Amino acid sequence: MPVVAVIGAQWGDEGKGHIVDILAERARLVIRYGGGNNAGHTVVNRQGTFKLHIVPSGVFDPATVNIIGSGVVVDPAVLLREIADLETRGISTTRLFISDRAHVIMPYHVMQDQLDEAARGEAKIGTTGRGIGPAYADKMTRIGIRMGDLLHEETLLRRLRQALDVKNRLLTTLYGAQPLSLHETFLKYLEYGSKLDRHVTDVHPIVQRALEKDMPILLEGAQGALLDIDHGTYPYVTSSPPGAAGACQGSGIAPSYLTSVIGVCKAYTTRVGEGPFPTEVDGATADTLRQIGTPWAEVGTTTGRLRRVGWFDAVMMRYAARLNGIDTLAITKLDVLDTLPRIKICVGYRRNDTELDYPPANNAVLSQVEPIYEELPGWQTPTTAVRSFDRLPAEARAYVARVCELVGVRLGMVSIGPAHDQIIEVNRVI
Repeated sequence: MPVVAVIGAQWGDEGKGHIVDILAERARLVIRYGGGNNAGHTVVNRQGTFKLHIVPSGVFDPATVNIIGSGVVVDPAVLLREIADLETRGISTTRLFISDRAHVIMPYHVMQDQLDEAARGEAKIGTTGRGIGPAYADKMTRIGIRMGDLLHEETLLRRLRQALDVKNRLLTTLYGAQPLSLHETFLKYLEYGSKLDRHVTDVHPIVQRALEKDMPILLEGAQGALLDIDHGTYPYVTSSPPGAAGACQGSGIAPSYLTSVIGVCKAYTTRVGEGPFPTEVDGATADTLRQIGTPWAEVGTTTGRLRRVGWFDAVMMRYAARLNGIDTLAITKLDVLDTLPRIKICVGYRRNDTELDYPPANNAVLSQVEPIYEELPGWQTPTTAVRSFDRLPAEARAYVARVCELVGVRLGMVSIGPAHDQIIEVNRVI
């Protein structure tokens, strides 16, 4: 019985949705285990191009059950729009279930997120402003509201009154903002609960039945390992654990059930927002990597912000692989490198004449390191029409092999374009 976690192995935006879309056809259960609508997955398949923020990427397979797990924070308005868009385009959501334990993003979370970021000035973190961090903070301080609360009028009113007693004082006193109306907020979220009632349930029995029946299960991550709240480039991180440990926690599946961890990474590196980025490049190379002028340009699915780009960082990737027990790599967007005559891979860092083979925890130190590059020849020929690994140019195969060697993980898949059939599978895991 395979239970496979698909996690981002870089700073997010690695192409996880593309990989999950392929693997979901073989799974009977897909669980989105963490994050919120601060993450975006672009899926291109036979039904069209879709940008998902909360709904699991397995929704396109009518035989697959999809779960939004308890580790996710849910903005009901965003989720309802996403469901409506899918159904308008002929995609059924009848097999979509939301954990009643998942926490709700409230309007005061969004306000606090945006006001906090504005107050930071030049020290801004680069938050998406979607209320994710404040929602997780309330979860930990035990004043959060859960999806199941939206289905119970008395519970919602009681918990919302308790929360607004705190939040309105915070908004008015600290930020000078207007308070939120208890009555209006209560009615709005009660309506959200009514509209989502058919989806919200205790998902634990569904997950346990799937485990007992040895059904293939896919755990779908958001963001990336280098944004982990504990192990990422803090404070320029997300508010949840996006890695393998978070996959188990957010889905309600014990770690002993995990059979494989697929780490998804680009053939180069990107980052949205602030924070250290040792291999970042600019100029003509950056323009090539960003694919400016194409439908697949490096622009954040959620934020619309231009992504920062750089060479593949094997130091960071090796760290992510060890941290999460990654046993298989899915390398995406190899085709972006098609036109480059020479391609660099960062194999180490140098600081003050000292070589480092790991990323320092201190951001000030990490920002000062000089990448040590290994340079490989490019292939300078299109790869988007290739459908088997042995048909790729020899230089492309050598590049992929070197990446896997440096990371210490076997190759599973390579993508050479955004379409459903532009993934080459080398080693099958599910």
